[in-house]
Amino acid sequence: MSMITERPASSPAGQHPARAAEGPVARRDVRAMVAAYVALTKPRIVELLLVTTVPVMMLADGGLPSLWLMAVVLIGGSLAAGAASVLNCYIDRDIDQLMRRTKRRPLPAHTVSPRNALVFGLVLAAVSIALMAAFTNLLAAGLTLAAIVYYDVVYTLWLKRSTPTNTFWGGACGAAPVLIGWAAVTGSLAPAAWGLFAVVFFWQMPHFYPLAMKYKDDYARAGIPMLPVVASVRRVNAEILIFAWLTVLTSLAVWPLGLSAIYGVPTLVVGAIFVLEAHRLCRRATRGEAVKPMRLFHWSTTYLTIVFVAVALDALI
Repeated sequence: MSMITERPASSPAGQHPARAAEGPVARRDVRAMVAAYVALTKPRIVELLLVTTVPVMMLADGGLPSLWLMAVVLIGGSLAAGAASVLNCYIDRDIDQLMRRTKRRPLPAHTVSPRNALVFGLVLAAVSIALMAAFTNLLAAGLTLAAIVYYDVVYTLWLKRSTPTNTFWGGACGAAPVLIGWAAVTGSLAPAAWGLFAVVFFWQMPHFYPLAMKYKDDYARAGIPMLPVVASVRRVNAEILIFAWLTVLTSLAVWPLGLSAIYGVPTLVVGAIFVLEAHRLCRRATRGEAVKPMRLFHWSTTYLTIVFVAVALDALI
């Protein structure tokens, strides 16, 4: 009687079953590791920064800048924003593990080691600054470097952990791409650039305070003195309303600085809705009713997007 040896159906000819399984497992591991490093860069923040950069470049150029310059600034800006976020995750790894909102990030989840995250962030920062210096100009490169250092050293290491005004003083980082984009095109800074910088700067308080309201207990647990954690409801409401109004008024003040009704009319309409939403949130908080802070948070993102799309359309038409 002869004996026939059959190969397992799931294994390629001549390949051990365990080795056949290594391929898919290895690919999954690589994908998971890549996803972890991408998560460190906080891609959603990068997207929001780019929304402000491109329209400002178009306004500075008076039309559409060269595609090469736009590509360099978008890549360099994305790497810079990603670097700042990675270094922020490295510095904040101690408090991130205490907060429900952040404990699944790669460092507290031990998906990426702190050393690797630090090296990754520094490499991204070096590449971004080198790109900006080589292909734009020294002003744009210097502003890129300053934004990274300010966000990670001044804001993350110092202000965030020591003062309830951290969101205000940290606002310069989020608004920096406006100046970087303008400087990359012109090599200088004009009143319109500073005006749009102020719009994004003031916008960050009514944008971020609702998020801090939602995760108030998280910040308190981590010992971070965000304004909604340490201040009264009246104080938080006052700052939301003051900065919402300042955002809208500043956006309208930019209108005469070389912009037309293509920018002004939609900015006026969405500004009115933005202020209305801010008042609605504060009214509910004052009355002790159930507030929905994320409604203002999400609407503020829509507001900023529409304003800067209007800037882009104004520059093109």
